[in-house]
Amino acid sequence: MDTRDRLARAMAEPKPALIVFVSPEHPHSMEMRPILEQLEEQMGDAANIVEVNGEEFPDLVKKYKVHSYPTEFVYKDGSEFWHDAGVKPVAELEDMLNRVR
Repeated sequence: MDTRDRLARAMAEPKPALIVFVSPEHPHSMEMRPILEQLEEQMGDAANIVEVNGEEFPDLVKKYKVHSYPTEFVYKDGSEFWHDAGVKPVAELEDMLNRVR
């Protein structure tokens, strides 16, 4: 399944989804990788986590109005519940996902 399919599926599901736009050349994006890995481990099947490489998908960057990396969105059932930019700690991201469960 490619990134676009994973993104569309994750956003439409009844469980919360964290969508994170990153750029492999941006140092703050690289800081997010271990945070997302830990979050995936903690959340298990309770949430979808999708990382989108903004360099590979400039149309998605434009569509979601991403102006900096990393930028995070929380979706559930096709609706956006939260978005922000910058490196976030695991606890904050987990809290945002749990609020929409």
